[in-house]
Formats: sequence, structure tokens, C-alpha cells
Amino acid sequence: MLKLRDQLERFGELTGAVIAWLTILMVLGTFIVVVLRYAFDLGWISMQESITWMHAAVFMLGAAYTLKQDEHVRVDIFYRRMQHKRRALVDLIGTLVFLLPVSIFLAMSSWDYVVTSWVIQESSREAGGLPYPFVPILKSLIPATAALLIIQAVANLITAALVITGRIPGEPEHDVPQGEVL
Repeated sequence: MLKLRDQLERFGELTGAVIAWLTILMVLGTFIVVVLRYAFDLGWISMQESITWMHAAVFMLGAAYTLKQDEHVRVDIFYRRMQHKRRALVDLIGTLVFLLPVSIFLAMSSWDYVVTSWVIQESSREAGGLPYPFVPILKSLIPATAALLIIQAVANLITAALVITGRIPGEPEHDVPQGEVL
């Protein structure tokens, strides 16, 4: 189980690194759009759309990496004071009850939307916008996001189960401060 979790975690790190490069491309593209527009009075709708779509890709594909890093926003008034086994139980239940069902729903409900986009060879609605196959590729990121979240959820479930059963210790930075026991 630990080996599978490590492989899933490495995959999460790889996707995070790829997304980081996409962010750099997005910043460079934005810089180019601004320079072309204000210095040379030039602009292309497709270039501007590509920046918007890269932004969407960063947020969608970065959701699983953010989950892996435990950086999603949460109200942790009670969670942060719990012992690591209790936190692992909360993580396990939250993943099973919320994360996995929502991710599966997202994948299933977006499937027809994505397939239709590919079938009709959808392109941008804007004149001069991005041509086919860019719109279907962007829409394909919706079920890809769900798949990445499911992969990370499985890694999180394995980690939680290993912590609960005592096969691996909880993360040291999450240990209960001295003198506090819940």
C-alpha cells in the first residue's frame, strides 16, 4: 500500500511541476499581449483566449496538487488541535463522503459535454478565436480534473488508513502541541 501511495504522490508532484511551467507560460503570454497591444497597437483574440484558457487549466489541473499539498482553504478550529490519528480519520471520512462522490459526479456529468464538443469539432465563438481542437481540449480538462482529484484521493485514503492503523506515523508538523490532548 505504501508503494502505491508513493507512486500516486510522485504522479501528483509531476502534475504540479507541469502546471507550474504552464503558469510561467501564462505570465509570459500576458506580457506579450500587453506589449503588443500598448506598444505596437496589435492584438489577436486567439492569443488573449489562450491566456484565459491557460488560467482555467492551471486552476482545474492544480486542484489535485493543491489537495496533495494540503493547501485548500478549510476551517480547522478543531482539526488542527486533533491528534494525528483522529485527523487521519476525519480525512478518511471527508474523502469518502465528499471528495470522491463530488469528483465522480464531476467526471460523469461532464462526459457528454466533452464528447459533444469533440464530435461537433467545436471552436471558439469569437471571430479570430482559437480554432478546433482547442475548445474540446479545454473542456476535456474537466473530467481530467476529476481524474486527478480521484488519484490524489486514493493516495490520501491510503495515507489516512496507514496512519489510523499505526503503520506510518502522522506528519510531525501536525502533531498536537505539548500539553494539549484531545
